[in-house]
Amino acid sequence: MTSETSGTRRALVVRGGWEGHQPVAITELFLPFLRARGFDIRISDTLGVYADAELLDTTDLVVQCWTSGELTREQSAGLAAAVRAGTGLAGWHGGIVDSFRGDVGYQLLTGGQFLMHPPGFSDHTVTLAEEHSGHPVIAGLTDFRVHTEKYWLATDPLIDVLATTEFTADEERARPVTMPAVWTRHWGAGRVFVSAIGHKPDDFDVPEVRTLTERGLLWASR
Repeated sequence: MTSETSGTRRALVVRGGWEGHQPVAITELFLPFLRARGFDIRISDTLGVYADAELLDTTDLVVQCWTSGELTREQSAGLAAAVRAGTGLAGWHGGIVDSFRGDVGYQLLTGGQFLMHPPGFSDHTVTLAEEHSGHPVIAGLTDFRVHTEKYWLATDPLIDVLATTEFTADEERARPVTMPAVWTRHWGAGRVFVSAIGHKPDDFDVPEVRTLTERGLLWASR
């Protein structure tokens, strides 16, 4: 684990798992932003940090980019306890919703689980939720287009959906479906931010994607 000391809040970046989601390259995009907002940054390439109660207790924000993998019972309980106590959790795409598939407690924490995506990348619209237009993560933004994977997810009814995508009816789906794409939730004293967007680094070249992700990190932080 590496550490940088410069600010008043502490962020723990946990990255690894399947390399197809480029966990190092994409998390590096957000480190300057966090430093500029006054965060000390620690980076871990092991899930063992989730069993370190003392470390998590002094962490204001966990930024996770870890696709697949398995948590031990102690690691899963440690992360959940930290969020309930006020540590924020944030992430994007498979690094947060295609993680630790066998861990129901983790799915309850994040509020969603990746199930599939249509083959390849597609041009599609991300529609912002009018009822949450004043939420600090999306305030002032408008609907936007992306060219990337479109996730089909199983989600929890207790999430606050900030943005959605549309799936049309086809030979498998009898009717069109509006799918959550960005959401937040409260879990105990902690906050969780999830965006389904972010398969590849250039997804964050879309200004709205970059902005809502940066805002989501700040919103989730203690």
